[in-house]
Amino acid sequence: MHGAQVAEVDGPSAALVESDAIVTSSPATALGVLGADCALLGLASPEGIIGVAHAGWRGLLAGVVGATADKMRARGASRLEAVLSACVHEECYPFAASDLDRLAAVLGDEVIGTASDGSPAFDLPAAVRGRLAAAEVELVAAAEGCTACSGEYFSFRRHHDAARHLLGVWLDRPR
Repeated sequence: MHGAQVAEVDGPSAALVESDAIVTSSPATALGVLGADCALLGLASPEGIIGVAHAGWRGLLAGVVGATADKMRARGASRLEAVLSACVHEECYPFAASDLDRLAAVLGDEVIGTASDGSPAFDLPAAVRGRLAAAEVELVAAAEGCTACSGEYFSFRRHHDAARHLLGVWLDRPR
């Protein structure tokens, strides 16, 4: 949805949830989030509270990372850790300078990058790392590949693929 809407689920369901992020404290529930070039985040706490988030530039600007962390903490999470999927990188993500300035005003100057053609670009991985740090979420693992220039991933930017990536999170042991 490219915003900051966080859904909360309290048990397993085969239903799709239209949201930018999902959190649960139900030990029998697996969560998944779909995306192409946007960043996908999996989050977990020692208390068994898990979450997933779809984080593109619109969602980061809207506060999806902080909103997800807040919902998880409201459920009792003490410390949060995250993993970051592959996503589009700055070399493949040119942006209009005026739009980039607007993003940097909210997300910080670290989001300003340079595309492979020398034009201004948005550094999505840097933006995600900055939002995770601001929300006091520790990034413990990140896929470094660029979805747009690597042949390993689906990419709407590269081929207008209709296919998407799935990032899933579940508890590997009962609480």
